[in-house]
Amino acid sequence: MSLTTAPHLSDSPLTTSRRGHFWIPGERVDTGSGTVQRAPMYVAWEAPETITQPHPLVLIHGGGGQGTDWMGTVDGRPGWARRFVDAGFAVYIVDRPGHGRSPYHPDVVGPMGGAFPYEAAVGLFAPAEAAASQTQWGYDREIGSDDLDQLVSSMGPLPAALDDSQAMDADRLARLLDRIGPAVIVSHSAGAPAGWLAADRRPELVMGIAAVEPIGPAFVEFPGMGTLSWGLTAAPVTFDPPVEDSESAKAADPQSLRIPGLAGKPIAVFTGSASGFAGFAPDVVSFLNSAGAEAEWVRLSDHGLEGNGHGLIFESNSDETVKPIISWITAHWPSN
Repeated sequence: MSLTTAPHLSDSPLTTSRRGHFWIPGERVDTGSGTVQRAPMYVAWEAPETITQPHPLVLIHGGGGQGTDWMGTVDGRPGWARRFVDAGFAVYIVDRPGHGRSPYHPDVVGPMGGAFPYEAAVGLFAPAEAAASQTQWGYDREIGSDDLDQLVSSMGPLPAALDDSQAMDADRLARLLDRIGPAVIVSHSAGAPAGWLAADRRPELVMGIAAVEPIGPAFVEFPGMGTLSWGLTAAPVTFDPPVEDSESAKAADPQSLRIPGLAGKPIAVFTGSASGFAGFAPDVVSFLNSAGAEAEWVRLSDHGLEGNGHGLIFESNSDETVKPIISWITAHWPSN
C-alpha cells in the first residue's frame, strides 16, 4: 500500500477475526494528588475464527517500540501478528510498561531516558555501511524521508533505569500468563529480556521462546541505555545455586549460571543475514544452553532468506521471514 493512498481505499484483504484489548494493571501508588496507578501494561489480542494452534503467542516488542511493531509494516502491509493469526494462532500483543499505549508519568514510574532519535533508528535498522548487503530494506534511509518518519513515529523513550523497566515487564507478563494460560513467547530485540524473565517467573506457563534478533551478548553494556548485569537481563534472574548479586554473576563461571526457569525450555534465536546482531547470536545461544535451556540459532539464510537486517519483522519480505518462526513453533507444538 502506498503511503499516499487513503488506507480505506487500499486493496488490503478483508479479514475475519475476533479481537479486543485489556490491561494488566500496575501498582497503586499514593501521591499528593491521590491514588494513582504505576505503569499498567496494555494488551491487544486477536484470534482467528477457528483456533488451530494449541498455545497462544505473546508478542513482545523491542526497546523504544510498541505493540504496533507487530501489527503492520512501514509501508502499510499487514505485520507478523496478522500472519500468526492466519496460521491459526491466537496472539496477545503487549505494549511494555511505559511504552506505546501503556502510560508513563516520570513522577510515578521513574525518570525517562532520552527521546529516540532518528540517528539511532538508522543505526539499528538501516545503517549506511550495510546498504549493499541489506537488500530487504525497501525504504529510504535518509532523515527527512516519509519512510523514516513512519518508522520513528512509533518509537519513544525507555525508562532511564533499565533494570526497573525489565522488572515491570516481568511482573506484568507473569500476570498476563496467569490470565491466558500456557503460551509461546515471541520477542524482538530489547524485548528479549522480558521473555527470559517471564520464563523465570512462570516457567510452567512459558512453553518456549522464539527470540528474534535478541540483544546481547551476556553482561554487555549499552551506552546511554544500561547494562545486562545479570547475564541476558538487567533485572535480577534466579540462578541455582543462588548468586548473591550481579557482580558475583559476572565473575562466575558461565557454566555455573543455571537458570531453573529455562531448564529444558525450547528456545530459538533468529537472525537476519545482514544484521549486526548475528555476530553475537552464538554467544546468546551458548549462555542460554549453559543456563539449562534447549537453545538453537536459526539463521534466516539457512531458509533461503538473504538480505535481512535487524528490522526483519517489517522489511520487504516480512511475509517470508515470519515463516521459519511459524515452522519452528508448529514443529514443537503441532496444531490440533
